[in-house]
Amino acid sequence: MENRRVRLRFAPSPTGGLHMGGVRTALFSYLFAKKHNGDFILRIEDTDQTRYVKGAEEYIIESLKWCGIEPNEGVGFGDGPHAPYRQSERKELGIYKKYADLLIASGHAYFAFDTSEELDAMRKRLEAAKVVAPQYNSVSRQNMRNSLTLSEDEVKKLMDAGTPYVIRLKVPRNEEIRFHDIIRGWVVVNSTQVDDKVLLKSDGMPTYHLAHIVDDIEMEVSHAVRGEEWLPSAPSHVLIYRYLGMEDKMPLLAHLPLILKPDGNGKLSKRDKSGIPMFPLDWYDERTGEKYVGYRETGFFPEAFINMLAMLGWNPGTTQEIFSLEELIQAFSFERVNKSGAKFDPEKTKWFNQQYLRKKSNLELAELFSPILKEKGINADAKFIEGVCNLVKEKAHFVSEFWSGGSYFFIAPTTFDADVIKKRWNEQSAGFIKEVAEAFKNLTTFTAAESEATFKATAEKMGIGAGQVMQLFRVCLSGVGGGPMLFEMVELLGKDEVVKRLETALNSIK
Repeated sequence: MENRRVRLRFAPSPTGGLHMGGVRTALFSYLFAKKHNGDFILRIEDTDQTRYVKGAEEYIIESLKWCGIEPNEGVGFGDGPHAPYRQSERKELGIYKKYADLLIASGHAYFAFDTSEELDAMRKRLEAAKVVAPQYNSVSRQNMRNSLTLSEDEVKKLMDAGTPYVIRLKVPRNEEIRFHDIIRGWVVVNSTQVDDKVLLKSDGMPTYHLAHIVDDIEMEVSHAVRGEEWLPSAPSHVLIYRYLGMEDKMPLLAHLPLILKPDGNGKLSKRDKSGIPMFPLDWYDERTGEKYVGYRETGFFPEAFINMLAMLGWNPGTTQEIFSLEELIQAFSFERVNKSGAKFDPEKTKWFNQQYLRKKSNLELAELFSPILKEKGINADAKFIEGVCNLVKEKAHFVSEFWSGGSYFFIAPTTFDADVIKKRWNEQSAGFIKEVAEAFKNLTTFTAAESEATFKATAEKMGIGAGQVMQLFRVCLSGVGGGPMLFEMVELLGKDEVVKRLETALNSIK
């Protein structure tokens, strides 16, 4: 393995939208490949044509591009030396049948002619016999219609007659299968727990079990990363490499831990009700008519999404949580991926986005906020918009919250926080608002410091504690009792607008 070029592939099936768990698999593969100056490949595993979903392939490509984890070869990203990268196209080249024939010739695979009715009958017999997990294996195959139980003449007659058949892996009986997983260490399974997987279907299309192995061999893949749900199938895959005489070409395996629901009970589902998206982009499932909102459309930054995903099941061994993509590449290793499942935390996910929002310049934020303002019919000075972004960003998780948290910067309030008015509005406080408005008119410069000093001086002159009227003052300007730094807000609104709003409040509040 030391002399092999590092090559990792992300190989999704176009059977639906790309779930965030799939993106994490792609991310970890990408990080490892880039860290070792290797290749990251996108392969589309579309052998199951019955489950093919229109638009899914394009969705996968667009998602990877949005996330910034683009393959350097593969479907949608340019051909490398091992094109084509769709398994349906590779099937036409006869690649998979060639390997299946090798396994037949060596006696490690066989033809099975069983009909669906015969397979159902077998399962029912095994269930009646109290077999916990009925499967087609080294025991049950002895009572089925296959080339191990039929004579050569019978097999030939069936073949000549065009009888449908599949090719199955011949798993040995009661044999120990060992393999090493980069994350989990040594895994040992007895072959009695392994079924005779179908390798080639009756339509000549390979199953995942054969196709991904053939493609990994042909594409010289060095490391195969996938979810832990594939762990039970790994012993079969080890046997296939062994029976092909190509164990030296077998990639190092890494089975990632599950992403768990927020309460830790069970695998995270695309139907999770946490309110946080499960898909990178909006996805419409044409089969069910269901619509799923995406991270992109919700307002997440791709960098925040990727950073959050990286921390689901991996840790750097330090207290650092915020990583750029380049920092993740440098820090990543499979040795620091956990064996146990990672709990998905919706609030932490929003926290990641907040950190990236705060790191952006006011100009960048203004460019993102401006289209929202345009939709609201607001035309404002670019510098003013930047100033608003500067003040409201500290309490926001998303740019979309800038409007809900700061619309009053653009539209003067017509209603005022009833609780604050009830608690704070009286003849004395109304007098203060009138006095401070007059005092502001006399200021030649109107900075945060000067307006604050004037505010405090007016309160002191009237014998009022500044704290008693500060929230009321805010409500008169914004309509709400909370918000960003008060006198920075005053400076941004400007003297004329502040005075106007105070006078309007005096006339409106009764």
